[in-house]
Amino acid sequence: MEKNAKIYVAGHRGMVGSAIVRELQRNGYTNIVTRTHKELDLCRQKEVEDFFAAERPEYVFLAAAKVGGIIANSNALADFMYENMILEMNVIHAAWQNRCKKLLFLGSSCIYPRLAPQPMKEECLLTSSLEPTNEAYALAKISGLKYCEYLNRQYGTDYISVMPTNLYGPNDNYHPTHSHVLPALIRRFHEAKEAGLSSVTCWGDGSPLREFLYVDDLADLCLFLMNNYSGNETVNAGTGKEISIKSLTEIVAKVVGYKGEILWDTSKPNGTPRKLLDVSKSVAMGWKYKTELEDGIKAAYADFLNNPMRAER
Repeated sequence: MEKNAKIYVAGHRGMVGSAIVRELQRNGYTNIVTRTHKELDLCRQKEVEDFFAAERPEYVFLAAAKVGGIIANSNALADFMYENMILEMNVIHAAWQNRCKKLLFLGSSCIYPRLAPQPMKEECLLTSSLEPTNEAYALAKISGLKYCEYLNRQYGTDYISVMPTNLYGPNDNYHPTHSHVLPALIRRFHEAKEAGLSSVTCWGDGSPLREFLYVDDLADLCLFLMNNYSGNETVNAGTGKEISIKSLTEIVAKVVGYKGEILWDTSKPNGTPRKLLDVSKSVAMGWKYKTELEDGIKAAYADFLNNPMRAER
């Protein structure tokens, strides 16, 4: 990408979008176009088409999405499918209509089968059934990456897809029921410490294995791929390392400074038993993550403390 190219970052107020904006600015890109939801509703096709026709961005990072944890996904299946599918189709289609040079679509590792061979390679997509608790979101994301692939095949576009593992970091969502596991734990242990609680109860039994990537590392990879990769197959974004939820809670408690007991409510769902991405593709291209988990959690907790209003979202 040329340093003065017009670059549109969809979803710039979210955790991923804001990290991409920071990374672009760090690397000297100055012509960055953004719109708030109030200024541009990506679920409204005409608004999106009018925006692209007026701005004509050369490059697009599609980081906008309706996201949430297990409860949010399970309770609002229709909403997650509709909103994500509509907004991504609107943006990708408008980018194609207006001859955008390149687009990067951000998906999620939940697109892979629930019991996919571990670590999960890019080619295991659509080989067996999805995790039921986030199936609607996964189907929407699969549709987005496939639409990029089909445009490439039919029209010769240069649209690529990145599938990140579990993300965390600055500008995360710390809502008590609608957030993902790591920010939810940060809030829960912080509030328990502040209230002097003797114990904290976490969901499940702590056995599931998860991989976590600091969001600024993902942004670094996204910029790297926009400048160095073209292809129909998605690229996994992760660390290649996994940790049990039980061990994760212990690290979060340590970082937050919570000294009480950690209990487990086994009546609550665990979700997918194991989710580890095969990151050999990005490694072979010369990219590797920089931020180790405990260091990243310290940075995320500092962000939580410095932005208390964010915890109310």
